[in-house]
Amino acid sequence: MDIFQFGSRLPVLLLPVLAFLALLVYFDSFRLMRRRVIVALLLAGALSAWASMHANGAAFGALSIEFLTFSRFVAPWIEEGLKAVVLVWLIRSKRVGLPVDAAIAGFAIGAGFALVENIFYLNARPDMGPTALVMRGFSTAVMHGGATAVFGMVSVVLADRRPHHFWAVMLPGLWAAATLHAAYNILLFRPVLSMLLVLAALPAVFYFVFRFSENSLRDWLETGLDSNVEVLALINSGRLMESRIGEHLRSLAEHFTGESLADMICLLRLHVELALRAKGLLIMKELGVEPELDDDIRARLRELRALEGSLGRTGRLAIRPLLMATGKDLWQLRLLGGS
Repeated sequence: MDIFQFGSRLPVLLLPVLAFLALLVYFDSFRLMRRRVIVALLLAGALSAWASMHANGAAFGALSIEFLTFSRFVAPWIEEGLKAVVLVWLIRSKRVGLPVDAAIAGFAIGAGFALVENIFYLNARPDMGPTALVMRGFSTAVMHGGATAVFGMVSVVLADRRPHHFWAVMLPGLWAAATLHAAYNILLFRPVLSMLLVLAALPAVFYFVFRFSENSLRDWLETGLDSNVEVLALINSGRLMESRIGEHLRSLAEHFTGESLADMICLLRLHVELALRAKGLLIMKELGVEPELDDDIRARLRELRALEGSLGRTGRLAIRPLLMATGKDLWQLRLLGGS
């Protein structure tokens, strides 16, 4: 295939998945995923496609099974596992804290994967007709993005609810993504049906996820604001030690020095103050205002990290129940720090 012919066919494969990704970003009312991050995720997905080609080749050579069986029941697990690597890191490091952001990040990774796979497929099948090109562009590309997005959405919700069992809660999302991928591969002998199913099912799933994500974030903002204000009022009034928080701190007195306990109280105060600022930032973003971080916030974040360092791992674990109820609370500090 000459360069002109290749270039004329390539947009048919690339534009559908990029358009779908642009729609996801557009409908995200909080606009927390930055463009440079999305570009980086596209590149990460492209790298995972390259790694999948080698991993699939090695696995197929090692297994004595037919190619059709391999493509339906083995390749989906390899490909979804490799696509999930970066997303697992994002969730683990609290750089992604909402289902909608996990969906956008996952779809961007899947889009990058699909772009490379479609380029490879177009190069290998230069005789592909227009109908096959359209179906490949719409269904396979959107499937790759959608499957990884499903993994991200399921995983971020479960990680928020069970933060102490991180690796275990990654498995249901991986199973869901691989099952969706395998089901699509099984339907490949009916390409029109597979394309219609993908285009009908995934937009509906994303719509409900966006609604759920935004409603849960607003509920969390309301309850979190009340809780943060209450804790800050206890500290400012000097009644902290009379509360349940004080009971927990007194229980730590025999294990830590007075200086360490004072650092814990300072850490708690800073955490609450920054949490309030982060929630305010989220509200401003929803209203379409892009706030700038001032020097005071940066100084407080540096002080927070210094206190965490002085307390050490044991001290941080001891005060952790007072600092966060779910994974969103640590995620909001990441958001405030711009990382």
